[in-house]
Amino acid sequence: MNRFQTFTTLLNGITKSIQKIKTEEMKHFGLKSVHVSCLYSLYERDKPMTFKELCIACDVDKALISRALDDLKKKDLIVLDVNQDKKYRSLISLTEEGKQVGGYIEERIHLFLEEASQGLTEEQRASLYQSLDLIRNHLERISRKGKENHD
Repeated sequence: MNRFQTFTTLLNGITKSIQKIKTEEMKHFGLKSVHVSCLYSLYERDKPMTFKELCIACDVDKALISRALDDLKKKDLIVLDVNQDKKYRSLISLTEEGKQVGGYIEERIHLFLEEASQGLTEEQRASLYQSLDLIRNHLERISRKGKENHD
């Protein structure tokens, strides 16, 4: 396999596995994988967030986050403080049940990360994350440049 195929195959495989794990873990709550990111971000921050802050924290499309929030609100896992002038400035916080689900998610994430990184030293793990961050930044720059060239 050439370098491009190896790189994209590994990343796609990792992404697919993460999505499968998220989907399986959320089944018994009647939730989807996108809900994991929202609930985890709100739980980890431990204070209300705006829609914009949540989009940045989850690094997910705004429309997807909006639909996820509608689902979470229907399931009484979040509360929106709609006293703001715009929906997207409303503060989003977890209900008590949302905090319980968020705690479960946090616990499972830590277990999965431990299992997934077996065999890596702390230095190797840190180097891997640093390398992935560098590659992500370069790819984002390249994709912006490509978009500018086509506009």
